[in-house]
Amino acid sequence: VTSGLGVRGWAAVPAEGSALPQPPGTVNIVVTLPVALSDAAMVNAVATATEAKVQALLDAGLDCSGTPTDAVCVAAPDPGGHPGEPFAGPRSVWGARLARAVHRAVLEGALRQA
Repeated sequence: VTSGLGVRGWAAVPAEGSALPQPPGTVNIVVTLPVALSDAAMVNAVATATEAKVQALLDAGLDCSGTPTDAVCVAAPDPGGHPGEPFAGPRSVWGARLARAVHRAVLEGALRQA
């Protein structure tokens, strides 16, 4: 996780009309899992990582869900003809592990910048 929280805010905020450039800021998350995931579980893993990121930012006392340029990448082995894990939500085995790891990493980064 990289945590550049200089430009915190909401993705759907209306334009404020400022011509000044914003300071850089983004939270990038790269997750690698040792198990293959189904296509649906890959999407679920991105959502789980995002939820854990938001929870960590709120736990750090920041009133935001991240920055407008945040990214999440999930890498997992190719299932190669097998279906792969069907779920990666926070109540599944691998989703719970992913959520705890992302939460810990984002929280540590956010607290360093607070």
